[in-house]
Amino acid sequence: MNEHAKTKELVREYYGKVLSGTDDLKTSACCSPAAIPSGLREALANVHEEVRAKYYGCGFVAPEHLQGAHVLDLGCGAGQDVYVLAQMVGSKGRVVGVDMTDEQLDVARRHVDWHKKKFGFCCSNVEFKQGYIEELDKLGLEPASFDVIVSNCVINLSPDKAAVLNGARSLLKPGGEMYFSDVYADRRLPESVKQDPVLLGECLGGALYWGDFLDVAREAGFPDARLVTSRPLTVDDPVLAARCGAARFYSATYRLFNIDGLEARCEDYGQAIVYKGGIVGHEDLFELDGTSIFEKGRVVPACGNTYRMLTQSRFAPYFDAIGDFSTHYGIFAGCGSNLPFDTQVEQPTSLIGSCC
Repeated sequence: MNEHAKTKELVREYYGKVLSGTDDLKTSACCSPAAIPSGLREALANVHEEVRAKYYGCGFVAPEHLQGAHVLDLGCGAGQDVYVLAQMVGSKGRVVGVDMTDEQLDVARRHVDWHKKKFGFCCSNVEFKQGYIEELDKLGLEPASFDVIVSNCVINLSPDKAAVLNGARSLLKPGGEMYFSDVYADRRLPESVKQDPVLLGECLGGALYWGDFLDVAREAGFPDARLVTSRPLTVDDPVLAARCGAARFYSATYRLFNIDGLEARCEDYGQAIVYKGGIVGHEDLFELDGTSIFEKGRVVPACGNTYRMLTQSRFAPYFDAIGDFSTHYGIFAGCGSNLPFDTQVEQPTSLIGSCC
């Protein structure tokens, strides 16, 4: 058995056999109810209790403005996020969940009709597919057919993260977005951590060093990964903490846009953006990422990448754009550092992604 196959088998065993519920986890990688945005708690309350008990995510993946959208969830597990998102996209939208673990999918599929009735839909707007997130091309999904792809603390479990991102980009519509939470490390991990079955199952062993993640994203066609939120993780089990050594881990949410013309740096073309309001739940303030914040009616200078993200995506109807790309003024001075997770360690410019 090669290393990739071995990793998949270890993950399948951990989530299908070892874990019986959220309480079995040994780290803080899972999101607590307190971290869920208040506006989404009602949607979560509408999810069957058995599905909620099998939740192993590390952040809540619910980007803005999903009404009517076609959404794909990579590593959907027992389907909690699928059923929450199903309410957000509404009866005219659709959510497809992909997972490799039979036991998890059995739980998800068992409650399809229950959720349809709970939501008041005439037909179910969810579908679950068994398969590997590294092999999305084998699942019969139509290329360039999804508005949004989400994933919740799963990509770290994959032995081939580049294949996941490449496959995701091929399934996104032009202007589509990949919005996902995952676990990252502050350094490249030693083989002893990577190969530890418990640390792997707990989403630590497979965590990428954040700088390597940015490189993988760029190579997959996402040159400007935007950091939305992050939080430190704790390893409370003393045995596991000793195995991890000095490495530190963080849960982070990134958004990646499938938009041609995005650059690896934030460049200044003298542009500005005005938020017109109207996005449900964000009527007065819209946050593209941790440092790109738009108050309704206010003219905000923007780099070329932000300009494209807000004018060539599903958000376009809610923004007025000022300027074009006819004149370049150099690097955009208003960008914040993509130094993630409050590490407070100065990094060379070549490792800093765009974030404005």
